Amino acid sequence: MPVTNPWLAGSGPEKELEREALEERILNLLSSQNLAVIATVCADGSPAATPVRYSSLGFEIFWTSWNASVKSRNIVRDPRVSAGIVAPLVGQASSRGMQLFGTARTLQRDDPEVEPTGRRCAGSPTTSSVGAHWTRHPPTR
Repeated sequence: MPVTNPWLAGSGPEKELEREALEERILNLLSSQNLAVIATVCADGSPAATPVRYSSLGFEIFWTSWNASVKSRNIVRDPRVSAGIVAPLVGQASSRGMQLFGTARTLQRDDPEVEPTGRRCAGSPTTSSVGAHWTRHPPTR
Protein backbone atom coordinates (compact mmCIF):
# COMPACT_ATOMS: atom_id res chain seq x y z
CA MET A 1 0.00 0.00 0.00
CA PRO A 2 1.52 3.36 -0.99
CA VAL A 3 2.22 5.89 1.72
CA THR A 4 1.19 9.45 0.86
CA ASN A 5 3.82 10.94 3.16
CA PRO A 6 7.05 8.93 2.68
CA TRP A 7 8.55 10.15 5.97
CA LEU A 8 5.76 8.29 7.78
CA ALA A 9 6.80 4.98 6.19
CA GLY A 10 8.93 2.53 8.06
CA SER A 11 8.66 0.76 11.33
CA GLY A 12 6.38 1.96 14.08
CA PRO A 13 7.04 1.88 17.79
CA GLU A 14 8.58 -1.37 18.97
CA LYS A 15 7.23 -1.22 22.54
CA GLU A 16 5.10 0.85 24.88
CA LEU A 17 6.68 3.88 26.47
CA GLU A 18 7.59 3.69 30.13
CA ARG A 19 4.90 5.42 32.23
CA GLU A 20 7.15 8.35 33.20
CA ALA A 21 8.09 9.05 29.57
CA LEU A 22 4.46 8.77 28.46
CA GLU A 23 3.28 11.16 31.19
CA GLU A 24 5.99 13.64 30.20
CA ARG A 25 4.79 13.55 26.57
CA ILE A 26 1.15 13.95 27.65
CA LEU A 27 1.94 16.95 29.86
CA ASN A 28 4.00 18.48 27.04
CA LEU A 29 1.12 18.10 24.60
CA LEU A 30 -1.43 19.49 27.09
CA SER A 31 0.71 22.53 27.86
CA SER A 32 1.71 23.24 24.25
CA GLN A 33 -1.82 23.24 22.79
CA ASN A 34 -5.00 25.15 23.66
CA LEU A 35 -7.72 23.60 21.50
CA ALA A 36 -9.62 20.42 22.37
CA VAL A 37 -12.67 18.75 20.91
CA ILE A 38 -15.02 17.86 23.76
CA ALA A 39 -17.47 15.01 23.17
CA THR A 40 -20.62 14.90 25.30
CA VAL A 41 -23.71 12.69 25.27
CA CYS A 42 -26.96 14.19 23.91
CA ALA A 43 -30.35 13.36 25.43
CA ASP A 44 -31.05 10.87 22.62
CA GLY A 45 -27.69 9.15 23.25
CA SER A 46 -25.97 10.57 20.18
CA PRO A 47 -22.55 12.21 20.56
CA ALA A 48 -21.93 15.95 20.31
CA ALA A 49 -18.35 17.06 19.61
CA THR A 50 -17.47 20.71 20.19
CA PRO A 51 -14.13 22.52 19.85
CA VAL A 52 -13.16 24.52 22.95
CA ARG A 53 -10.17 26.59 24.02
CA TYR A 54 -8.81 24.98 27.18
CA SER A 55 -6.28 25.51 29.93
CA SER A 56 -4.53 22.64 31.68
CA LEU A 57 -3.33 22.05 35.20
CA GLY A 58 -1.42 18.80 35.31
CA PHE A 59 -3.55 16.19 33.58
CA GLU A 60 -6.82 18.12 34.06
CA ILE A 61 -8.26 20.44 31.45
CA PHE A 62 -10.60 23.37 32.07
CA TRP A 63 -12.69 25.43 29.67
CA THR A 64 -15.34 28.12 29.91
CA SER A 65 -18.82 27.72 28.54
CA TRP A 66 -22.27 29.29 28.67
CA ASN A 67 -24.86 27.40 30.73
CA ALA A 68 -27.24 27.34 27.74
CA SER A 69 -24.72 25.72 25.36
CA VAL A 70 -25.40 22.19 24.15
CA LYS A 71 -22.23 20.84 25.77
CA SER A 72 -23.07 22.44 29.14
CA ARG A 73 -26.63 21.13 29.12
CA ASN A 74 -25.35 17.68 28.13
CA ILE A 75 -22.80 17.67 30.98
CA VAL A 76 -25.45 18.63 33.55
CA ARG A 77 -27.59 15.68 32.40
CA ASP A 78 -24.73 13.20 31.82
CA PRO A 79 -21.22 14.27 32.95
CA ARG A 80 -19.35 11.61 30.94
CA VAL A 81 -17.07 13.35 28.47
CA SER A 82 -14.13 12.68 26.21
CA ALA A 83 -11.62 15.24 24.98
CA GLY A 84 -9.41 14.92 21.93
CA ILE A 85 -6.29 17.07 21.68
CA VAL A 86 -3.96 17.09 18.69
CA ALA A 87 -0.80 18.90 17.65
CA PRO A 88 -1.19 19.20 13.88
CA LEU A 89 1.20 17.78 11.33
CA VAL A 90 3.83 20.41 10.55
CA GLY A 91 6.39 19.84 7.83
CA GLN A 92 7.92 16.41 8.17
CA ALA A 93 7.12 15.98 11.86
CA SER A 94 4.46 13.46 12.74
CA SER A 95 1.28 14.60 14.42
CA ARG A 96 0.78 13.98 18.12
CA GLY A 97 -2.57 13.47 19.77
CA MET A 98 -4.31 12.15 22.83
CA GLN A 99 -7.75 11.43 24.16
CA LEU A 100 -8.97 11.92 27.72
CA PHE A 101 -11.98 10.16 29.21
CA GLY A 102 -13.68 11.13 32.43
CA THR A 103 -16.48 12.91 34.23
CA ALA A 104 -16.77 16.68 33.89
CA ARG A 105 -18.02 19.05 36.55
CA THR A 106 -19.12 22.63 36.07
CA LEU A 107 -17.86 25.27 38.47
CA GLN A 108 -20.52 27.98 38.68
CA ARG A 109 -19.48 31.55 39.52
CA ASP A 110 -20.38 31.15 43.21
CA ASP A 111 -18.32 27.94 43.61
CA PRO A 112 -15.35 28.48 45.97
CA GLU A 113 -13.03 26.83 43.38
CA VAL A 114 -13.90 29.33 40.64
CA GLU A 115 -11.56 32.18 41.50
CA PRO A 116 -8.45 30.06 42.23
CA THR A 117 -9.14 27.95 39.12
CA GLY A 118 -9.54 31.06 36.98
CA ARG A 119 -6.33 32.57 38.34
CA ARG A 120 -4.33 29.38 37.73
CA CYS A 121 -5.78 28.71 34.28
CA ALA A 122 -6.25 32.15 32.82
CA GLY A 123 -4.18 34.41 35.05
CA SER A 124 -7.28 36.28 36.22
CA PRO A 125 -10.43 35.51 38.20
CA THR A 126 -13.11 33.65 36.28
CA THR A 127 -15.61 36.43 36.87
CA SER A 128 -13.80 38.35 34.12
CA SER A 129 -13.74 35.44 31.68
CA VAL A 130 -16.05 35.14 28.69
CA GLY A 131 -18.00 32.05 29.72
CA ALA A 132 -20.65 31.66 32.37
CA HIS A 133 -18.71 28.94 34.18
CA TRP A 134 -15.58 26.81 34.09
CA THR A 135 -15.86 23.10 33.36
CA ARG A 136 -13.36 20.80 35.02
CA HIS A 137 -12.40 17.53 33.29
CA PRO A 138 -10.18 15.26 35.38
CA PRO A 139 -9.31 12.22 33.27
CA THR A 140 -10.02 8.70 34.47
CA ARG A 141 -7.99 7.14 31.65
